[in-house]
Amino acid sequence: MSTRTPGETHPVRRLLPEATETTIAEQLAMLDLEPLARPERPYLILNFATTLDGRAAINGRSGPIGSATDTEMLQRLRTRVDAVMIGAGTMRAERYGRIVSDPNFRAYRERTGLAHDPLGVIISNRLELPWDAGLFTDGGGRVVIFTASDQEPPETATPVTVVRHPEGVDLDRVMEWLRVERGLRSVLCEGGPTLHGRLREGGLADELFLTIAPKIAGGEGPRVLEGALPDVDNVELAWLLESESELFARYRGISGTPPAR
Repeated sequence: MSTRTPGETHPVRRLLPEATETTIAEQLAMLDLEPLARPERPYLILNFATTLDGRAAINGRSGPIGSATDTEMLQRLRTRVDAVMIGAGTMRAERYGRIVSDPNFRAYRERTGLAHDPLGVIISNRLELPWDAGLFTDGGGRVVIFTASDQEPPETATPVTVVRHPEGVDLDRVMEWLRVERGLRSVLCEGGPTLHGRLREGGLADELFLTIAPKIAGGEGPRVLEGALPDVDNVELAWLLESESELFARYRGISGTPPAR
């Protein structure tokens, strides 16, 4: 069965580990996260873009930071995982549509043994979400929401499951539920910074895919990871790509645990 990657792709230079000319599609076609899943939780990767001065959002959104190449990196990362996780603030700011909107990418997921759509996972203590956003109105895929709220969501075209944690969403329990109840092996978290920080502090995040845009924004704004703990982890650079001065780095071992091999 063919697993040829679909669609146009952006050329990039791989600087590490071996210098060569490649593409985003070729680089991510080699990404195999399934064997790295643990019995108690899926393997979890974070993805974010930052300016050179550390800004993770401009005017409240991450979109203005990255390029079209960064957008492709994000879209193709979504073809390599079982689920995509976001926080409520990211959902409100970015107003997600169908997570994999391109039917060619959905077909590619199926050819590589994944469901046609990744499961959408939303962390929302108060269940305050933009119910008119495309993720809920498109009807494609599935969504599960972890919340502390006792409110009921409205009727949506996209099937929604609500899992309640009355004392506040417990991310350890979230990850266990995804692995045990749904059998998921890999999860991509797209933010925001507070959710990234909580996952890292809880020892639940395994890798960070970081786009470093050749932009300086100034002012104040969130960082890639926000949190209360001032501890420092040493991480390992697995690969580094470059395109038009934009860098794409993959770091392992971001929660202080030994990098998976």
